[in-house]
Amino acid sequence: LKTPTFDNWQWEDAEIMVLLQVMYTDLDFISTFNIELDVMQQFLYEVYRRYNNIPFHNFKHCFCVTQMMYGLIWLTDLRSKMDSIDLLIMLTSAVCHDLDHTGYNNAYQINARTELALRYNDISPLENHHCAVAFEILEKTESNIFRNLSTEQFKRIREGIIKCILATDMTRHTEILNKFKALLPVFDFSNKDNRDVLMMIMIKVSDISNEARPMDVAEPWLDCLLQEFFNQSDMEKLEGLPVTPFMDRDKVTKPSSQTGFIRFVLFPLFIELANLFPCLELNSNDEEIHCVKNLKAKDTTGKTTVFRHLSVLRFWPILLPCLLSSNIQNTHLSVYFITRQTFASVDFSYHEYI
Repeated sequence: LKTPTFDNWQWEDAEIMVLLQVMYTDLDFISTFNIELDVMQQFLYEVYRRYNNIPFHNFKHCFCVTQMMYGLIWLTDLRSKMDSIDLLIMLTSAVCHDLDHTGYNNAYQINARTELALRYNDISPLENHHCAVAFEILEKTESNIFRNLSTEQFKRIREGIIKCILATDMTRHTEILNKFKALLPVFDFSNKDNRDVLMMIMIKVSDISNEARPMDVAEPWLDCLLQEFFNQSDMEKLEGLPVTPFMDRDKVTKPSSQTGFIRFVLFPLFIELANLFPCLELNSNDEEIHCVKNLKAKDTTGKTTVFRHLSVLRFWPILLPCLLSSNIQNTHLSVYFITRQTFASVDFSYHEYI
């Protein structure tokens, strides 16, 4: 459960709710914050009830994001660096981050002038709604897992959850990443502003972490995501709205949907997190070779070497085959990988991947 290789597809929703409770227990939240088990269970049930039956942004996605957050907390040893209340904020934010998602993104909400867009004045309508639904659940005594905390503690938790969930709006991606990069040389865990930015980065990493999972776990999620995208573009065409280019079923393929996202969004974000937590980087040559066995790269000097020097995290075996998908795996592909210092252009031949 603490590893990125965890396979959510093997578990039913009722079992997933139990696993979420296990996470709260394992991180000592139940005892530290005096959360009654029946209240914990009612909270998780209400959360489950408020996720919609849509292809991607559903309860299973909520679980995967929370499970990645839980794993990262352990991998980075955050329990020794941050207060328990901050960890509680991060895990609960992950649980609640897409509550009542409609399956249509913010661009659609704004262009279609939906109720959410009107209510939130076109400012992160979905993320604001997710927050509002989370605190609707927490307003009920029977599902308020924070009911035994002080007013000051609850105020801190509410502020933190709102910051984390609003950070998942991808229109803020560059702003948040640049803020984190600026802090890295002088990052101070005792500084609240520094911790707040890290918490936003942690939920962002967790939210887009499917590509960091094994192929048999990640690929079904990509199918679900594309189905939701295609549903939206179909609706946009039907309603005469601007069609979101990366959602158009007539233009998008699996490989094209992933290469740009991995190159420009996922890699930069994950690498900056690894700059703060070097423990996330591969250290063992054997482990590196296992991740890229039989995948050879020809560098600019003409030498063919096993690909092992780029800044990849230990839980990224999925990234390479995503870029070298089944549609193009017998061809050479020039891919720009982001290392710590620069872009490295490498020509790949895909031989065999395990």
